[in-house]
Amino acid sequence: METDEPQRVLPFQLQFDKPVASQIKIAEWNPEKDLLAMVTEDSKILLHRFNWQRLWTISPGKSITSLCWRPDGKAIAVGVEDGTISLHDVENGKLLRTLKSHTVAVVCLNWEEDGQLTKDDSCNISAYEDRTPRFFPPAPRIPRTPGVVSGDTGFMDDSEDSFLKLSNSSHQRFNILCSGDKDGSICFSIFGIFPIGKINIHQLHVPAPIVDEQATYQLLNTSIYKVALSKDLCRLIVTCSGQLKQDSDKLIESQIRGHDTHGLHCLVLNTSIFSERKNELHQVAQQASNIEDLTEVVRASLTIMCKQWSDAMHTFHEKFDSLSTLITDHGLDSSPQEEFLSLLGGARTSPPLHQFLVNSLAEVGVKRVSKAVCGAGKELQLVVLDHLQPAAEIIGFRMGELRGLSRWRARYQGIGLDEELINNATEKSGMFLVQVERFMRVLSSVVQQFSNFSSWLLKCIKILMQEPSDQFLRYNSELVVIFLKFLYDQDPVRQLLDPSEVDREVEVDLETMQKIRELVQFGGFSDCNYLQRTLLKEFQQMESSFKEAFLMPFTTISRKILCEDLLPLFPLPSSPAPTSITIPISVSYYEDISQSYQIFDHHGFINYLSFRIPDEPFSDIANCIGIARGFMHDLSSVKRGGSSLEAVLLSVPAGYQCVDLSLYKETQIVLLLNETSMFSENNGEACMMIVQASDLPFVSISRSTSLNHWELHQLKDSIVYLQMENEKVRGIPHSVIAPLAVSASRGVACVFAARKRALIYILDEDEDEVSDAE
Repeated sequence: METDEPQRVLPFQLQFDKPVASQIKIAEWNPEKDLLAMVTEDSKILLHRFNWQRLWTISPGKSITSLCWRPDGKAIAVGVEDGTISLHDVENGKLLRTLKSHTVAVVCLNWEEDGQLTKDDSCNISAYEDRTPRFFPPAPRIPRTPGVVSGDTGFMDDSEDSFLKLSNSSHQRFNILCSGDKDGSICFSIFGIFPIGKINIHQLHVPAPIVDEQATYQLLNTSIYKVALSKDLCRLIVTCSGQLKQDSDKLIESQIRGHDTHGLHCLVLNTSIFSERKNELHQVAQQASNIEDLTEVVRASLTIMCKQWSDAMHTFHEKFDSLSTLITDHGLDSSPQEEFLSLLGGARTSPPLHQFLVNSLAEVGVKRVSKAVCGAGKELQLVVLDHLQPAAEIIGFRMGELRGLSRWRARYQGIGLDEELINNATEKSGMFLVQVERFMRVLSSVVQQFSNFSSWLLKCIKILMQEPSDQFLRYNSELVVIFLKFLYDQDPVRQLLDPSEVDREVEVDLETMQKIRELVQFGGFSDCNYLQRTLLKEFQQMESSFKEAFLMPFTTISRKILCEDLLPLFPLPSSPAPTSITIPISVSYYEDISQSYQIFDHHGFINYLSFRIPDEPFSDIANCIGIARGFMHDLSSVKRGGSSLEAVLLSVPAGYQCVDLSLYKETQIVLLLNETSMFSENNGEACMMIVQASDLPFVSISRSTSLNHWELHQLKDSIVYLQMENEKVRGIPHSVIAPLAVSASRGVACVFAARKRALIYILDEDEDEVSDAE
């Protein structure tokens, strides 16, 4: 026995015992690297290596409520209290993207990738190829202008390289980010960046027991605890609290005997649309997400262009508006344009104009205005050529790709890619590109005429001051007349860019309109009035058409996510609120080595659900842990005459209480136990235990008698009593708190003590790989 004791505790070798500045409330290991992400009570995100070297710390400024890693470990998703989900780069913690899919706190996140590689007919691994790089250079970035805020683009300007890697999903396995909020809403995003569906638990119709298949039920006042997608993306397991109610508005108290209908429930949602149509969804998400990113480039470009031009025009009016005041002060009823035309025609200069040119404006003022306007014009041209126009061109190409996909109705109509809506969006993107071309012509003409007008003014000022004027550029008198008539008190550039002018129609002569109608009809389009719209109005219509086109797949997928089964776990008190009750829950999927369920799941995975049972409603089975397996297969199994759900109860050793638990690899369960004490939680000790779930005596549960198809009391005669001497146990010299962070890939666990300490243990017997990571 003395030789067995060291072997028994060897798998729990303590590697590090480090202090933490603030208590940790969330912790998750990176699935691919030796990195641990932690969230402190003051909502800071810390990233540490296995050897406890800190890589970075960020503070989003809002209360963090959930966290999870992307399957490849290159990005981390963070849910906050206002419903926002932010994606951060693992290398430096910089913000890559934000999603606003929820309106309340995001309480759980799950990011799962397709576990099955798609192969073509030649058995080669196939990947969706994005053809855009064949024809276009790299996509433009958001333009930067010192002192100008381009608006909320959804991602940071200084991390475009990381963001491009995130958004370039052509080389990634298909993956889905699931997020649940405290009001019962679950959102789905492809690659974590393209929203593809949303459901609300209380709006789902829960199927009735098998003996009463015609009845359906609903869950009211729901609050989600955890969501977990299966490895094949076909099913989503949801643990949530709520009150069961029959659709006939009669509470089903008779079927849940002795307890209130409010409790913790486990749902199985059918998400097979993600697996069955993953190739189609991959392509649509690739194109649509890039279009949305480029739309932000266009939006930021237009914002910056409007700001720069407005500043230039402010400089112009600041100098030239004083001429109208001088004319009025001298008792004249002429306009500034008339005064300038009189000077251009060779007439005698009026006193107000002479005073304005020589004293108020002078040579310095003309040069300042010319530099501001012409400089802004050049900056706008650069923004258009480097950002706006390339973005518009790539948007048009990608919409053309989606247009081609939408015509393949057999494959893409089922996911909501509507041909008519995509055609409309494609046309709008083409019209916007035409508007960009027209804007460039207008801008070039306006800048040229401003420059010509400035040259003429400089020459006039030199003549009035009787100074030589040969060094100035020559001017065109006709352009000066055009400027005074059409541009002096009008601003065609501002009309195309300014939001206040967005609903203003641009005047187009009848002859041009007739030619446009002929060209539009020849091209097969329907919009003949695009030249009457401003550039900003065209952008708004284009963006609106995109939202309408991309909303259809979102709505279609949402409708196809249905509830297949419900498993009541245990009742909960109606007060306090369920969200204030901490219930350790863990959901995982293990490979079915025995193949007992493989007849129902061709991918060979069994779902395991473990949870701590509250003591209050079940005093006779207090201090127990429930484990259920095969729940995902149970409904189809019963209908085919196979085995049903299996479950087992574990009794925690006397003198201990379960703080947290986590399903581990090879159907193992890690339990974190605190020693019960009459003193403060800071006193006392704790232990960590590993239980082999596959060796437990699971009991088959019949679920065909009533809605309450699993009564925990049925299992009280078959409770498994855990014994310290019979399990793998390691004592911890501190009282511990949740969370328990376990890494199946690295074989380590991180435990947090109540005295602000972090302890890292090696779980595997062969710890060489972990030690090398240090």
